[in-house]
Amino acid sequence: MPTIDMPLEQLKTYEGRNPRPADFDAYWERALDELRAVDPQVELIPSKFQTPQADCFDLYFTGVRGARVHAKYIRPKNVEGRHPAVLQFHGYTGNAGDWNDKLAYASLGFSVLALDCRGQGGSSEDTGGVRGNTHNGHIIRGLDDHPDNLLFRHIFLDTARLAQIALELPEVDPDRVYAMGGSQGGALTIACAALEPRVKKLAPVYPFLCDYKRVWEMDLDKDAYGELRTFFRHFDPLHEREDEIFEKLGYIDLQYLAERIRGEVLMFVGMMDTICPPSTQFAAYNKMTAPKQYVIYPDFGHEHLPGCGDRTMQFFLEQ
Repeated sequence: MPTIDMPLEQLKTYEGRNPRPADFDAYWERALDELRAVDPQVELIPSKFQTPQADCFDLYFTGVRGARVHAKYIRPKNVEGRHPAVLQFHGYTGNAGDWNDKLAYASLGFSVLALDCRGQGGSSEDTGGVRGNTHNGHIIRGLDDHPDNLLFRHIFLDTARLAQIALELPEVDPDRVYAMGGSQGGALTIACAALEPRVKKLAPVYPFLCDYKRVWEMDLDKDAYGELRTFFRHFDPLHEREDEIFEKLGYIDLQYLAERIRGEVLMFVGMMDTICPPSTQFAAYNKMTAPKQYVIYPDFGHEHLPGCGDRTMQFFLEQ
């Protein structure tokens, strides 16, 4: 089987390289306490885009640190009783995308909630002290500050809040709330189901934000992970703080949140992925204790995986 990383048999037992902070659990309990203390002030505004089959809304809520966070909400019409919902998360620096590509799920009777990550390419606020988007550098935002100020901490909490909003919608069946996404979206899928374990099924595709030290050791701290190299070049050129930096990144390493997941997992991996190496993905997968399975694409990298979307939809439709 082609690979740019470890053989599959080794991947199945790989446990990760990035250090886990000693107070990791306390860190995330403190973060969740901060989230619980925030009134989300949910607002639904009908969108200019509407269809005969579904109502479309701009959904806003308040996240931690006062940010107003935006998501697209599509609610199917003419569906009796409570119905399932799927949470969708986008790739790094992107946005929730167009309305039209969510209508396939709405046509099957699903509500769809698609998040705009704060500070990236959508409409969500980043309250980092400036107006407008802060489009890059999110991995390293907060590395020279208290760990509670890491930006991805706040983004992970936004995913949990979106799930909580979905679970509380009167039209949604709380036993059929699912999550999906690729790359950063795959990472946020894992974060969402870890921090809100009532998410029943999740389908991460080549998830990002796992096992940072492994990425660095493979000299793949470029492309999506290029901020790691930028940080060391500008702020620690002799790597005198290397251990400290990777330990702090451990707070936002999905491999250590993955064990909290209770929903059923279907993960997709391209064995030729040089953006999010397979070993980093398996570092998270191998720590999951919930029911799980993976789908391997031997010849594919960080790209469209044929059949992945169809298989995900079938996974969510299975009762």
